[in-house]
Amino acid sequence: MAVTTTAPPLFPRKLAIALLALLACSFAANHVAARIAFDDGTGVLLAILCRSGITFLVLACLLLWQRQALGLPSGTRRWQLLLGLLIATQSLCLYSAVARIPVALALLVGNTFPMLLALLTWALGGARPTGRTVLFMGLILCGLVLALDVPARLADGGEANPHWALGVSLAFGAACAFACGLWITDHKLAEVRGPVRSLLTLLVVFSSMLVAGASGVMPAGLSPPSSPGGWAALASLVVLYGVAFTLLFVCVPRLNMAQNAPVMNVEPIATLLLGWALLDQQLGGLQLLGGAVVVCGIVLLTYRRAS
Repeated sequence: MAVTTTAPPLFPRKLAIALLALLACSFAANHVAARIAFDDGTGVLLAILCRSGITFLVLACLLLWQRQALGLPSGTRRWQLLLGLLIATQSLCLYSAVARIPVALALLVGNTFPMLLALLTWALGGARPTGRTVLFMGLILCGLVLALDVPARLADGGEANPHWALGVSLAFGAACAFACGLWITDHKLAEVRGPVRSLLTLLVVFSSMLVAGASGVMPAGLSPPSSPGGWAALASLVVLYGVAFTLLFVCVPRLNMAQNAPVMNVEPIATLLLGWALLDQQLGGLQLLGGAVVVCGIVLLTYRRAS
């Protein structure tokens, strides 16, 4: 007898939006906890290693419980490996940026990936961005200039924060890596089931951090926290990321992401509030205005891509 499968019913829109906002806040808190851990001497590689390893184990248990096959379609293995390496790069760059500049600024720059994805898709033969899309991109760039306080940074020559330029560059590198990963997901791994893709991506991220740590390419990359507070922050980032990623993984079929995904862009706003409350990281009035412009531009651009 043939077995018919039906898609799970969608959550009511208010519930889906509330859940996505909660997940975005959890991801934001993960980055704030990471900054606390880094300030206590925790190595970036150790943080990513713990985060990806624990989340991988949780997802592996879920897939085993669901008895899902882990096979990959022919011709997709190298693309799956490349996707994992890109996400590993994105994680490394973003956490390294969080360790150097205010967390909210790192997230604002890192969340420009929709703009980069639109440009990458066009460059690789996809649809040319529409006039409205270009307008939104320009809006995002103008907002970033204000949020990063570029004129003041150029005037002081980086004396106020010598790591500012490197931190911004790392956050932008994270956005580029994530945009490339999304393009591969859409164009090369469409036949791979989402659960398998997520699990194998986490495995590659974990393995990459393990190899990087063993090779000594980052001498302090596996440094443990130096105090109980640092260990608590490390445990918090693992739990926050793991719970958010797992819930998103489990609930995504019922969240109507095509319509509701822009809600996730509250993450930089939540990061700003948490950074102010827990890290005393304050931004000026123009920076706050720029951050609001960036978030609005990203939301508009995302809605445009989903339409």
